[in-house]
Amino acid sequence: MRDYLLDLVEHTYDLGCVDLIKIVGDDKTTEIHGLAEDLSVVLKGEFKNPVADFIGTFGMPNLGKLKTLLNLQEYQEGAKISVTKRSTGEPDNINFENASGDFKNSYRFMSAETVTAKLKPWKFNPPTWHIEFEPTVASVQKLKWQAQANAEEECFQLKTDGTDLKFYFGDHSTHAGNFVFQSDVSGQIKHTWAYPVSIFISIMNLVGNKRIYISDQGIAKITVDSGLAVYTYFLPAITK
Repeated sequence: MRDYLLDLVEHTYDLGCVDLIKIVGDDKTTEIHGLAEDLSVVLKGEFKNPVADFIGTFGMPNLGKLKTLLNLQEYQEGAKISVTKRSTGEPDNINFENASGDFKNSYRFMSAETVTAKLKPWKFNPPTWHIEFEPTVASVQKLKWQAQANAEEECFQLKTDGTDLKFYFGDHSTHAGNFVFQSDVSGQIKHTWAYPVSIFISIMNLVGNKRIYISDQGIAKITVDSGLAVYTYFLPAITK
């Protein structure tokens, strides 16, 4: 259970903009749903194997508190981490107890009704993905350098230049920079779309194998395979 919880926190709360997720599980699948308050990123994930303790629909609020509990020294070795359930059978709490049984905490789940009211379903027509590739470590590092050099810019813009996918910071009226993020792409992005720098880099920093999909309809998708789950992040573009 601890491994699943750590994986969840790392790929949701650690983005810096998600503090509430919704779990929908049965004996075949365990789905994860999340949404940034400013709608800058939408998260949909699924564990590769169903989590037996996560059968039902419930919310996980205040993920920062859960991260704190998971990282307390008392719960690192020999701790008991268990899920209790309501009379309806849906998960209610996560109980933490250290190896000696003299240090305890509980983390309370949110009811299905409450989390469903707070996290409205995000629906959209699946776009055509014009470009698809696996980002390289070198390209991600160059992105971080450009973000440092253009720290005043909250967004970067992307478009294709021949067979190169290029990222741009600033414009001709300000300080500016650009670089080739991915070469030899097969598709074309004819419009100029902007995405938040901090969130994009946060996703690139997550542990797992990543794949980027970009549509010229104004949305990007990044998948991260953590080993335990596959997380999909949708980033609606900001029109420039």
